[in-house]
Amino acid sequence: MKKPVQEQMVVLGNMTLGGVVNPVEDLAGTLQMAMDSGGTKVLLPMASASDIPTVPAELFSRFQISFYSDPVDAVYKALGVQ
Repeated sequence: MKKPVQEQMVVLGNMTLGGVVNPVEDLAGTLQMAMDSGGTKVLLPMASASDIPTVPAELFSRFQISFYSDPVDAVYKALGVQ
C-alpha cells in the first residue's frame, strides 16, 4: 500500500499467537502516555471497550477513538483505508 499511518495515530493492543486480540492493560495510564506523546487518534481493540469507564472523562475526551476487531481491521483503520 505504501501509505503511512495517519498522523498522531496510536494503535493499542496485542494479539496472541492464536490470533486473539487482548484488552489493553491499564487503559487510563496508556492513554495518558499517548496524550503526553502527542497522540490525538487512538485505535482500541473491542476487548478494551469494557474498560472505558476506568478512564477519566477529561482524558478520554481528548482523543478520537475508534475500535478494531482484528489486526487486519486495525491496519486498514490506521492507514485510513476503507
